[in-house]
Amino acid sequence: MEGTIYSLIPPFIMLVLVLLTRQVLLSLGAGIIVGAFMLHNFSIGASLSEIWSTFYTIFYADGAVQWGSLYLLSFLLLLGITTAFMTASGGSRAFGEWAIKRIRTRKGAQTMPAILGIIIFIDDYFNSLAIGQVARPLTDQYKISRAKLAYIIDSTSAPVTVISPISSWGAFIIGTIGGIISTEGLAQLGELEAFVKMIPLNFYVFAAILLVFLTILFRFDIGSMKKHEQRAETTGELVTKGKEVPGDLDSEFVEHSNGKVLHLLAPIITLLVATVTAMVITGVQGSEGEVTLLSIFASTNVNKSLFFGGLFAVLTGLYLYTYQGKPKSPVRTVFVEGVKAMLPAIYILILAWMIGSIIGGLETGSFLAERVKQASITASYLPFLIFIVAGIMAFATGTSWGTFGIMLPIAGEIAVNTDAAMFLPSLAAVLAGSVFGDHCSPISDTSILSSTGAGSNHIDHVMTQLPYAFISALAAAVGYLLYGLTTNTFISLLVTIVIVFIIAFSFKPKPQNA
Repeated sequence: MEGTIYSLIPPFIMLVLVLLTRQVLLSLGAGIIVGAFMLHNFSIGASLSEIWSTFYTIFYADGAVQWGSLYLLSFLLLLGITTAFMTASGGSRAFGEWAIKRIRTRKGAQTMPAILGIIIFIDDYFNSLAIGQVARPLTDQYKISRAKLAYIIDSTSAPVTVISPISSWGAFIIGTIGGIISTEGLAQLGELEAFVKMIPLNFYVFAAILLVFLTILFRFDIGSMKKHEQRAETTGELVTKGKEVPGDLDSEFVEHSNGKVLHLLAPIITLLVATVTAMVITGVQGSEGEVTLLSIFASTNVNKSLFFGGLFAVLTGLYLYTYQGKPKSPVRTVFVEGVKAMLPAIYILILAWMIGSIIGGLETGSFLAERVKQASITASYLPFLIFIVAGIMAFATGTSWGTFGIMLPIAGEIAVNTDAAMFLPSLAAVLAGSVFGDHCSPISDTSILSSTGAGSNHIDHVMTQLPYAFISALAAAVGYLLYGLTTNTFISLLVTIVIVFIIAFSFKPKPQNA
């Protein structure tokens, strides 16, 4: 069943179960089991062995420890502990009280994480998790639902990172483009030059970021987001009762009555400085030949850097908490509660990795890519079609990077052999579609970590973000169709933006107090 239409069955089953049950662990588990049975012709023994293999290879494979996975999972635990220290010390409450005196509206409280999402463009993981820790005390004060915060974080993190050359994503994409340019014999085009020229052609990114700010400005709360926001404002219930919320702490420790803003900002600043420093160090160590800013970000070990950033953040929080006076909760309680808060996110992430491995074995991505290669495509419609296929692929596989790796070379090859003028637009459409699919997928690691950073139930985040992702995708799709007819980047991007404006403005509610 590998590489056939049947390979779409596991992600389809997972999606249906998510919609029907809203239980992400159950849905992921069902997708893993069905996929494993399909891989081994429904042999029970072989299928159970496959499930076990996909689990333990997360941690140990090919005779080596998988440090990348361990570093990321450890970072999540460290982040939970850091959050616990910031809360137990009274730092989160102090920051909320400080910020509410300066940011006096709900719009302002939502705008802060949106702006931070654009400014912090180094890595999507770091963006998703760090911004949530800074913004949550403020958004909680203004009764902004956690689902809304997760949407703001997710719809700025990946879109900004994918168009920034100085980021972990940008470096990877530039390196991939360099190989494609060499393979296709386009020596006159530099990879960095190509990346920069592709930025305005990434219509979905600009539509998604714009829609975040229009949603804040016009209170454009639609679908289930409207329900979450109304409930948060009227009852103060920021998350759905009875649902697991990664990153939320139990009330088993007492917040210190004399907390300072320093108790929140110091660990966050330490996390930022230590992570960026570690990224530079590991990037220099991994660079071959001349060390440049681009080579550093291309070679950096993001997960390892996050781990050391998290470790120093915990040590900072522990140091500040130790020298606070009593009464306060025992340090052991703070550690335990911080770890417990992150366990739901870790469970989801591990299962997402497992189903990603199963889907990879079924060659779902290869099947979709092969359909593109075999299709008789009119050159002018190539970016539009590639945008759609990349979106489906990223949704089904839950990975933008995997979609980049598969679809960028295929898109480049098809464009060169049909119309070389569509080379860069087609590559840009891959990036746009990949981010779109990533925003829609319940097994996307970026979405999982955005839920974690915001303290939102994961399925609540996915379901509330879907309408916004589809609006942005609709506008981008029209943009790519128009580009195929006009080959004018400015007009196509302008139309994309105008469509987003029209939709948001047309459905904005009656004016209310901010």
